Amino acid sequence: MLLDKLLSNLAVEVQPFAVCQVSNGWRLRLPGPSGTMLHFVLEGGGVIRCLKGGQHPLKPYSLSVVPKGLAHTLEPHGRIFDELRIDSPPPGDKVCHIAAGPEGESGIVLSCGLIKVKYGESLGLFDHLHDILTADFSEAPQVKEIFSSIVSEQSQSLSGSDTITASLMTACVVHLLRQLTEQNEEQLPWLVALGDGRLGRAIDKILEDPAAMHSVESLANVASMSRSAFAEKFTAAFKHSPMQFVHQLRMFRSAKLLHEDRYSIDEIAHKIGYSSRSHFSEAFKKQYGKSPAAYRAA
Repeated sequence: MLLDKLLSNLAVEVQPFAVCQVSNGWRLRLPGPSGTMLHFVLEGGGVIRCLKGGQHPLKPYSLSVVPKGLAHTLEPHGRIFDELRIDSPPPGDKVCHIAAGPEGESGIVLSCGLIKVKYGESLGLFDHLHDILTADFSEAPQVKEIFSSIVSEQSQSLSGSDTITASLMTACVVHLLRQLTEQNEEQLPWLVALGDGRLGRAIDKILEDPAAMHSVESLANVASMSRSAFAEKFTAAFKHSPMQFVHQLRMFRSAKLLHEDRYSIDEIAHKIGYSSRSHFSEAFKKQYGKSPAAYRAA
């Protein structure tokens, strides 16, 4: 499937999670996150409320995706009498515990953390989200296991923990995108676009062979659209032009190949569509801030 090809090229990063308990009568007030924030409900229920207006229900095993910069509160059911305000992320590189109100009392318990889900260096899958997304995983117990495993892994800080955590979160993202695809979620235009057979054919062509001599005209032909209509629809869905998307994919693929250390830099340049090492090195340094050789050695 096209979505599978897209997912196979994702880079997922997970910052240390927090386990948050909000007692009855209390709320947890959070600033606008510096990136995409997840809240997964482990126990209890309530609402997640946007400070600019609007709210979404929190149920056991529901997941809320909060876009960058959106201040919000987490509240159990019932009247609120007090609150704990968090003005900045807790320091440290391990899982922390946050309690709003007396510990051990009923209310709501969540696993919360910041993630980055990128296609290359700058194509963030949730970067253009404007409102909170919610998904109900009460029928998918494996998602609860994923979050429990992430918290457990981050608590230990063992060798390879970041790799394991990223793999676990990638699985969670797959579950989320499966559900959003079924819902035809319009808040993620790029996801809806994958269901458009015309754009889908063009994306599939790029993913299949990013090194090919793609152009807006050639991709528009694959999509059976005019050049202008294709470019407009593609940019509206992905917030990048078709050729920016091709470039990002080439850079992402080259970074992976450099890490694998199986090919020479000249071979990698050829594999991703550059006719010379010097042109590839120039583009790579502009993207990543260092030469391919320095990136490989880092």
